Parts: sequence; structure tokens; C-alpha cells
Amino acid sequence: MTMTLLILLILRMSLVCSDSHILRYYYTGVSAAGSGLPEFSVVGYVDNHQIVNYDSKTRQVRPVASWMNKVESEFWEVETEVCKACESIFKHFVSSTMARLNQTGGFHFFQDVYGCQLDDDGSITGFDQLGYDGRDFIYLDTQSWIYIPITNEAQMTTQLWNSPEVREGEQHKAFVENKCVEYLKKHIDNGREELEKRVRPEVKVWGNHQSDDVTRLQCLVYGFHPRPVDVKWVRNGEDHVPSDEMTPILPHPDGTYRIRVSVEVPTSGGDTYACHVDHSSLEDVLAVKWGE
Repeated sequence: MTMTLLILLILRMSLVCSDSHILRYYYTGVSAAGSGLPEFSVVGYVDNHQIVNYDSKTRQVRPVASWMNKVESEFWEVETEVCKACESIFKHFVSSTMARLNQTGGFHFFQDVYGCQLDDDGSITGFDQLGYDGRDFIYLDTQSWIYIPITNEAQMTTQLWNSPEVREGEQHKAFVENKCVEYLKKHIDNGREELEKRVRPEVKVWGNHQSDDVTRLQCLVYGFHPRPVDVKWVRNGEDHVPSDEMTPILPHPDGTYRIRVSVEVPTSGGDTYACHVDHSSLEDVLAVKWGE
């Protein structure tokens, strides 16, 4: 699994489990300060809301979401010290990995994506994945709580982390089951109004003739909150028509989201088509027919 796929998976976790909440952090260290990026940065999210950030220029963990101002001052002090300590760790990660790969210069980056998910039944899921230059490097097996190397260059690190003296996986397990879920619950309480806000989507459908035989149908769904949504075209009320183009779910400045889904269908044939939208703000699936 690549780092990109991991991030998509984490986002997908919050999409498919609308009654769940997820806390995740992105730690990033880069090799060249001249790249315009800070040598070290941290970004934290609850679900799809950015809550905090930190970088090696400011050296302070700062709130991003307005409801994070409710958090006690001790939180900011502790988190800032943690991030400061991680600066040197990530600097070492970058330099040691470059050395193992015989890289003497250029732009390189090391990233750690970790956190936890709390489901409505109280179950907790943790994750921790590290990557180098956007590729898999190490991941934590949360069944055995052992770190698994993806590349040969990662073996030395995982041997150390899994050693009886370090037991990094067990430490991360304790973090997930205690601190991580504790923080997540506090953030949910403080941001509940924003996190659980429900705004009904608006839907527009239209068609463009591609040729005498083919029509492209478009379904634009916009103005909805929260982000998780399922949009699909359906033929004759029951047959799902696979989409040949679907935009990412994109944010609006007002905090709502939008998505567009397109399909190509025969221009003639007597079939009916409707865009089906499933969202937590709706009691039932919303079906908007094309041509009506």
C-alpha cells in the first residue's frame, strides 16, 4: 500500500463510517530547507477538519479549527514539546535513509501518518504508516503490534523498534488505546456542533449529446455537509450505471462540499436515468431523474 493509498484509505474510513470519528496526524520531515517548506511540520485532523498545525519555523502547536480554542492550555504545552522532540527524530530519519540509499543531495521527505478511529459501538482502530519520498517504508501491523519493513533499507529500523528493549509497537498500542482515543473524544465534544452539522445537498442533472448514439449525463451534488456522500447513476430505478468520471469531493469556502458524477448512455433506447444521492442529512435516498 502506497502512502497515497493509505491517505485515501484513512479518508475512506471516515466516509463509509458516518457514525465514526477519526483522529489522524501527518508528520513530515524534508531534506532541504531551501525547498520553501519547513524542515519539519505536523498537521492534525479530526475527520476531515484540520484542527492543529506545527512547523519548525514557528515551533508552536497552534489551533486551526475554532473549537480547538476550548482545549486547556496544558494540551498546547505538551503537544508543542512532543513536536519539538520529533524535529530531531525526523531529521535523523531523513539523513539516515538518504545515506542508506546513497543519496547525497536533492529534495527528499519522510512522512508518518498515524492516529485512531472510534466507532459508534466503542471499538477503536489504530494505524501507523511511514513513507519515504511518497513510497511505503514501514507500517504497523495492528494485529501483532509489530512494525513491518517494506524496503530493505527499513529493516534496521524495524529490528530496533521491535526489539525487547524498545517495543515501539506496544508503546503505540498503549497510545492508541489511551491518549489517542482520549484526545479524540475531547475533540468530538468540543467540536460536536461542527462535526455533526447536517446540510441537505442540492442536486442538478443534465445531458450533452456526444454523438447521435451517445449522451453524457452529469450529476452535480453540492452544498452538503458532512463530507461523506454516495452518488451514482441508476437505470430504470434499479441498475447501477458505473461512472466513467467522478470528481473528488471538494470543499466550498462556506464549509460545505460538492461532487460531480458523469456517465455515458445510449441516446435512444427508452430507458430512464436518475442520479441517486445518499447522505446523512437525508431520511431516504434522493433520486433526481434526467429529462424531468
